Amino acid sequence: MSETKKAFIIWFENLRNTDVPLVGGKNASLGEMIHAGLPVPPGFAVTAYAYEVFLKQTRIAEMIYKIIKETVTDPNDPQQYSVASEKIRALIETSQMPKEIENAIKSAYKELNNRLKLHDVFVAVRSSATAEDLPDASFAGQQETYLNVRGVDELVEKIVKCWSSLFTPRAIFYRNEKGFAHEKVLISVGVQKMVNSRAAGVMFTINPVTGNRDEIVIEGNYGLGETVVSGAVNPDDFVVDKNTLKIKERRIARKTVQYIRDPDTGKTVNLDVPEKMQKEPCISDEEVIRLAEIAKQIEKHYGKPMDIEWAIDKDLSFPQNIFVVQARPETVWSAKPMEEPAHVEEKHDVALKVVLKGISAGRRGYGSGIARVALSPEEAAKIMRKGDILVTDMTNPDFVPFMKIASAIVTDKGGITSHAAIVSRELSIPCIVGTETATKLMVTGKEYTVDSRNGVVYEGIIPEAVQPTTAQVAATTAVHIESAPVTATKIYMNLAIPEKIEEYKDLPFQGIGLMRTEFIFASYVGEHPLYLVETGQSQKLVDKLAEGVATVARVIQPRPVVVRFSDFKTNEYRDLKGGDKYEIVEENPMLGWRGCSRYISKWYEKAFRLECQAIRKCREEWGLKNVWVMLPMVRTLWEAKKVLAIMKEEGLERSRDFKVWFMAETPSIAIMADAFSKLVDGFSIGSNDMTQGILM
Repeated sequence: MSETKKAFIIWFENLRNTDVPLVGGKNASLGEMIHAGLPVPPGFAVTAYAYEVFLKQTRIAEMIYKIIKETVTDPNDPQQYSVASEKIRALIETSQMPKEIENAIKSAYKELNNRLKLHDVFVAVRSSATAEDLPDASFAGQQETYLNVRGVDELVEKIVKCWSSLFTPRAIFYRNEKGFAHEKVLISVGVQKMVNSRAAGVMFTINPVTGNRDEIVIEGNYGLGETVVSGAVNPDDFVVDKNTLKIKERRIARKTVQYIRDPDTGKTVNLDVPEKMQKEPCISDEEVIRLAEIAKQIEKHYGKPMDIEWAIDKDLSFPQNIFVVQARPETVWSAKPMEEPAHVEEKHDVALKVVLKGISAGRRGYGSGIARVALSPEEAAKIMRKGDILVTDMTNPDFVPFMKIASAIVTDKGGITSHAAIVSRELSIPCIVGTETATKLMVTGKEYTVDSRNGVVYEGIIPEAVQPTTAQVAATTAVHIESAPVTATKIYMNLAIPEKIEEYKDLPFQGIGLMRTEFIFASYVGEHPLYLVETGQSQKLVDKLAEGVATVARVIQPRPVVVRFSDFKTNEYRDLKGGDKYEIVEENPMLGWRGCSRYISKWYEKAFRLECQAIRKCREEWGLKNVWVMLPMVRTLWEAKKVLAIMKEEGLERSRDFKVWFMAETPSIAIMADAFSKLVDGFSIGSNDMTQGILM
């Protein structure tokens, strides 16, 4: 293990995005932004290695995982998660932190004071899980954050609390649900100078409601940004044209509460906003434009839509007063295919009575049912039933189990970047936030229709608004499929997460045209293939990959499943356990060492053969003859022939019941399509990579 990997403390400026295994997504991102020249408050990370040493020296790791195994026997019982969490957190918080870790933390805090020329500087202490902020597995918000922490003793105490927050009820539930092994997810803690915020909030480099990539949406409130993130306030909302940086829309809300630092105690307090300030913008137009400029910089650096937290320091003047305190990939629209954003919503004439209006935030559509007004998760547990409308003041992660079963969500507070808004979009549920009066005007037991396209709640049920579920649509479609026109063109689906096939199996498709294996590698396997080979665990890769593929193939057979062999880039392979030992660093991994050129190298060939063995296991041991394969990033004929020869040696040879496809991602395969077509049964066009190859 390198010296860096054995460090208890790493300063933000020494971190990059590739350091997620060491310090988690949040801290790695802060280091990446500092490196890119963005305004980020200084600080340091207490590494995941420090947490590992803590577990090892206190000898509590086995006890933790035993508690989960013995306590959580029913995955659908929230009480069991709460009991397990309480036991584990008490165990961690009563265990003594090793002296060498404590001394390292105290020394780093002293150094931070020296750098800033301050005494006992106020810091934010934020958890940063090593699986956090991944686009397909967002752990954001599950662990705890402590603000305005001051002094070494309080700092050490809060770091231990952050460690224990890796086992909140919702964090345990989420990992179980997503199939993440608890022992594989470690935690780092970020210690960052507090911004003495005059105003703060969130901004997206994509419109989080419509998916419009030409818009930057900024939401803010007075004081600390937690009021915006949590949805405790209706924030000011600005929409900026990303190309011209002109403010297109503004909605100045009545902001009634703010979280600020008490000048006497130094603690975070919840105060009323003075009445004369409530309807004034919390930030100036020039600050809005500067924030939008920073957002564009961040998106350009990361190459994807981003979710960013910002703060404006009351002790500094413009533009030095603007800081970025977090940035993560946007996880909802980024996971969807590119489509034309909805600019104008169709209005419908509805005869029912309008009960209230708010801000459209979730899936654009209707949701109808019986309202359940629940001001706490405990209250929701007593009254919520599947298909009900959840009506509450604001949501937090403890509401998620009830949000999942709701037909729609309506809140008094919050904007389009609040917890309720983000989760409803992830769950594809209609949602209206910021109504101010929903919990007063909507009545438990009465029927309503929520129109999240226009931000309106109607009394009663609109008949055309009763929308069938995905399963019902699938079943109905299946009934009528025989009457559908017969075409020569077959309809194939794409799939990434094996378990999702249960939701889609009844849809009228003729097969899976692209089953990506990257999710299986990242979540089921977790380690770099060559690391598994070196440590004698090759069979793990074969078994896990085969299980993931078989999960899909069994459900839809005899329809084919075209499995694409792994197409990680070098930077993505490096993020797997043990990966940094085996991967080179490339300027542009998209155009680098990936696909077939990787498979045929003497260095990696043995790992590729394991993937072939997994496919053979599905077909021969389990009789799943509907499993076919696809090769990514095929550049030359000789390269393709070499890969096919390796596959043949592993028992995979083209035949009437075993088809081989190529991804068409390079100009060469398009120009020489006739020659390549003699080697395969089909092509799948990868337009993004093809475009990049043409524009080189």
